[in-house]
Amino acid sequence: MTPGLDLALLLGAAVLLVAVGAVRFSTRLGVPSLLVYLALGVAIGEAGLGIRFDDVELTRVLGFCALIVIIAEGGLSARWSTLRPVLGLAAALSTVGVVVSIVVVGLVVHLLLGLDWRLALLYGAVLSSTDAAAVFATLRRLRLPPRLVATLEAESGINDAPVVILVVLLSRAAPAAHPWWYEVLLVGYELGVGAAVGVAAGIAGRWALRRAALPSAGLYPIAVVGFTVLAYAAGAVLHASGFLAVYVAGVLLGNARLPHRQAILGFADGLAWLAQIGLFVLLGLLVSPGRLDAAVLPAVVAGLALVLAARPLSVAVSALPFRFGLREQAFLSWAGLRGAVPIVLATIPLSERVPGADRLFDAVFVLVVIFTLVQAGTLAPAARRLGVTAPAEAAEIRVETAPLERMRADLLQLEVPPGSRLGGVHVDELRLPVGASVTLVLRDGAGFVPGPDTRLKVGDSLLIVATAGVRDEVERRLRAISRRGRLARWFGEYGEDRDG
Repeated sequence: MTPGLDLALLLGAAVLLVAVGAVRFSTRLGVPSLLVYLALGVAIGEAGLGIRFDDVELTRVLGFCALIVIIAEGGLSARWSTLRPVLGLAAALSTVGVVVSIVVVGLVVHLLLGLDWRLALLYGAVLSSTDAAAVFATLRRLRLPPRLVATLEAESGINDAPVVILVVLLSRAAPAAHPWWYEVLLVGYELGVGAAVGVAAGIAGRWALRRAALPSAGLYPIAVVGFTVLAYAAGAVLHASGFLAVYVAGVLLGNARLPHRQAILGFADGLAWLAQIGLFVLLGLLVSPGRLDAAVLPAVVAGLALVLAARPLSVAVSALPFRFGLREQAFLSWAGLRGAVPIVLATIPLSERVPGADRLFDAVFVLVVIFTLVQAGTLAPAARRLGVTAPAEAAEIRVETAPLERMRADLLQLEVPPGSRLGGVHVDELRLPVGASVTLVLRDGAGFVPGPDTRLKVGDSLLIVATAGVRDEVERRLRAISRRGRLARWFGEYGEDRDG
């Protein structure tokens, strides 16, 4: 008998099931689920059930493992056709934007809180990374233009890499005996080689999985996750950015024509949820609630500096070479969500025993709780106020259907919102390309199969099957009709994303 193990399994299973149930509960209340997970960790910690956990090094290791899975899932679910046009801006936000954010937050914290420059810049570095889990979970519930969503998701998947490097550099016990340009070249090497490793792992995975006749469909998702973890490990061994390697490998594998693709995406999604739950609960378990009162002031100061100055300025500077309107830039500034990643990054200086690192960890924890609650709950109203919503945007629905898998097709859902020119259009007037078809219309709670002469109405929900080759064309066509009606092409409207 192993009573210790049995008790641990009982507690772990109970926490996991409560966390899974909390997803539905938090969705109904509009509360981010990560806050529920953090609260669960605090509840079973020293201030709740009395379980004392203070292993910072173990938390950092497990946190990095969870981030690998979360970033891999983000890469696997990213569509290259949507990602490619915004890759330049996402890369700028993840490099130039990160530097601007670090400098601004560091300057404000140094001047207002009187912290030394090293600790002040650590505040800026830890808080400069947007959280992939928070961004993916929140934005996928909103109807936004594809390039806005793609920019934020790509940024959150890419910016962990340079931020981790900078936090490690700032946390070193003694200053390096190298000039500043050496450190810049080092960062460039880590990012460049990390991206190359990710490309190599992704190409190798695509080649192997297309040719391997594995005896079970369940082995393909495991193999894909294995290739993403391989990308991280290979990058780390080469002293490069493993996180960037994971994201790049995930994008290449997710956009390849792999067998059982829907099963792969479903498995990665479930694994990412498990990683998020475990990570947030662990971080809640690590924190000491008795110290949090003293962290409120530095958390509010750093948070306001981040939201009101650092993030808007970093977005404005990064977007200069790109055609992004002011309204879109404003939304990008507000939607830079922080989640578990900053808390995990705060464990790096804590494990390196940087003076003041314990106060930094507490302040970051408080900031994440406060600003996640405020920002996540206001994203939808902010998008409406700024006029960047896209209620008529088709959204992908993941279903496990073998026919769709063999057809290499996706199932899309489209709502006809008030004010959309789709209302009153007949199905045959949509003029969808060959390979796409409206298969079902849901109207007033009842579903029916439409005919060519079926007239769409405001409030209708459409299910559309589109093969991979025509999916982008279908989305552009529907977007164009939603804006200008059945004569969209006559008016020169082709459904391309607008500058805002």
